[in-house]
Amino acid sequence: MAKKKGRHTPAAPAAADKPATLKDLLNPAIVDKLKAQADSMKADEQQRREAQRKQEEEARKAEKKRLENDFEYLLNNSSPDWKNHKKS
Repeated sequence: MAKKKGRHTPAAPAAADKPATLKDLLNPAIVDKLKAQADSMKADEQQRREAQRKQEEEARKAEKKRLENDFEYLLNNSSPDWKNHKKS
């Protein structure tokens, strides 16, 4: 049987060389555009969270105001010790 010839692979780059990254391979204008888009998306997300937080806060305030006008709620949640409120 004949020997199979081994395929020669190119020598591996030296350990000191850094591997090429996607940032190195892309055009700098494209990288800047992607960074700007990421910043824009982060700002939009922050605004959405802030709007949601404000909406939840307004809902809590409205519920509190509604409960303050509900006599049954006030009666159930008030202190049963009326001596503190009695005028002498």
